[in-house]
Amino acid sequence: MADQQGKTEDIPKHPNPQEFAQAMTEIAEHGQRLVSDFLSRQASGNGGIPFGDPLNVSEAFLDMTTKMMANPAKIMEAQFNLWQEYMSLWQNAAQRWLGQETEPLVRPEKSDHRFRDEMWQENEVYDFIKQSYLLTSRWMLGLVHDVEGEDSPVARKVDFYTRQLVDAMAPTNFVMTNPQVLRTAIETKGESLLHGLEHMLADLERGKGQLRITMTDEHAFKVGENIVTTPGKVVYQNRLMQLIQYSPSTETAHKTPLLIIPPWINKFYILDLREKNSFIRWAVSQGHTVFTISWINPDETYRDVGFDDYLREGPLEALEAVEKATGERAVNTIGYCLGGTLLGVMLAWLHAKGQQDRVASATHFTTMLDFVEPGELGVFIDPTTIDHLEKEMFERGYLDGAEMATTFNMLRSNDLIWSFVVNNYLMGKEPFPFDLLYWNSDSTRMPAAMHSFYLRKCYLENALKEPGAVTVADVPIDLTTIKTPSYFLSAREDHIAPWVSTFRGAQLYKGPVRFVLAASGHIAGVINPPAANKYCHWTSSSRSKNPETWLESAKENPGSWWPDWKTWVSRHAGEQVPARQPGDGKLKPIEDAPGSYVKIRAV
Repeated sequence: MADQQGKTEDIPKHPNPQEFAQAMTEIAEHGQRLVSDFLSRQASGNGGIPFGDPLNVSEAFLDMTTKMMANPAKIMEAQFNLWQEYMSLWQNAAQRWLGQETEPLVRPEKSDHRFRDEMWQENEVYDFIKQSYLLTSRWMLGLVHDVEGEDSPVARKVDFYTRQLVDAMAPTNFVMTNPQVLRTAIETKGESLLHGLEHMLADLERGKGQLRITMTDEHAFKVGENIVTTPGKVVYQNRLMQLIQYSPSTETAHKTPLLIIPPWINKFYILDLREKNSFIRWAVSQGHTVFTISWINPDETYRDVGFDDYLREGPLEALEAVEKATGERAVNTIGYCLGGTLLGVMLAWLHAKGQQDRVASATHFTTMLDFVEPGELGVFIDPTTIDHLEKEMFERGYLDGAEMATTFNMLRSNDLIWSFVVNNYLMGKEPFPFDLLYWNSDSTRMPAAMHSFYLRKCYLENALKEPGAVTVADVPIDLTTIKTPSYFLSAREDHIAPWVSTFRGAQLYKGPVRFVLAASGHIAGVINPPAANKYCHWTSSSRSKNPETWLESAKENPGSWWPDWKTWVSRHAGEQVPARQPGDGKLKPIEDAPGSYVKIRAV
């Protein structure tokens, strides 16, 4: 107890109760004025939360309730177990209050940063609140799992939204049960809460009535100035994309150029954030003549633009442009996420047209071709949800980027939602300037026709893996015809493109395939420069078609996978030739990289 008392003394004491009450009264009055001003500005707007159940959540929970009522013994058993755990928790808490040492009944996961403040461990009351929450959340999730199982789409939806509820109800998300928030409010005499209210109202106004959480200081970055700075020129453009050719940093370069096809779900510059972590800059330094597609951020006039258009006016036109710029018919290619899916479609299209020689090699970053196991994104994919989404998209002309960003943020709600609620609104702090979060907030829209095709044909029907089941640009797509040497890079903790799915997609190709598994997730697993010396990656010569069997035989290699890819792609990159400058060929520069398309914001 002496140690605990010594540490507790460092925590600020409450101010004079009358002074604090007066300060809070003034804060409340000021806050009321802020809210009134906000509501008056919103009075003529049409923002707000839509009514109804577009995600079909109520039906999923009704299914769970029906199963619970059919098995009351299971519910009673779960309730009894929870009651026993609470009795043990009360006993432990009483022993702590009497000065005895006790072991916690439950601890947060190592990756759970919500309870880092020392008061969660040292103060008996907060320790009780923490353990009570952890026990209850474990009980809720366990009960849902026992009732629903884990194999059906309904079960996954119930589990997902139960976790959303559990995360939302964490004691760290409330002023009076978060010691750090309460301490800050006392130290600032309530000013932190006022600043937090101002932040929340500003985010509501920015979202036109819906809460759009500011994740970073968006004034700290400017595209083309302190991020996205690899030198180059836009050498070709059409209504859907600009093609950037980067300036060489070596005297010679590989003969075969490199074409990068990023996803259009977000902007290409995740591959070119800063000098130290830019994959594009690194690839240039390895002697590649690098081209990348920068997609347009579409508006309502792109309503009827489809997947066919993205193929024709994206990589197919880019191939022609690269040939004009370099004189080379064949290119090495990289496709990231949805860009990798489009790359697979293009390879099959070229094989059907007898033009497979246009691509010397294909690299897929976290790419799904077989969508049988879509991970947690599958929670949002069912006929009812897609019907509702299509109705909204075709009325508006596109899927709003903010709505899509919210969906992805829900997959990691503690990191990408609640941590900012605590920092911005409860603590009243300004968001930290972070380039990755700036990119994450720089959302893009999706044309209605294209996104409808993608959701239905890929996610809902999983038709892309079936030979001839999907037709793109007048060609039935058969991925099993692809013999192009291919490199598949996946990430073990990827929640957007689960590695077991990307592994199964790699099995569709008939040509030589090298599959590499990186540690970490969808972004950090890919953007991992060798100099950082972080994470690891797994490689294997196994030809097993079972992902777990492949992993069991795989070798764990320290650090980045980039050098492994460099060795592999060099075999398909040709001899060394004098380095090419943008404008040397038949295409003349239009403007400096990163171009104007990437600067079009969705807000």
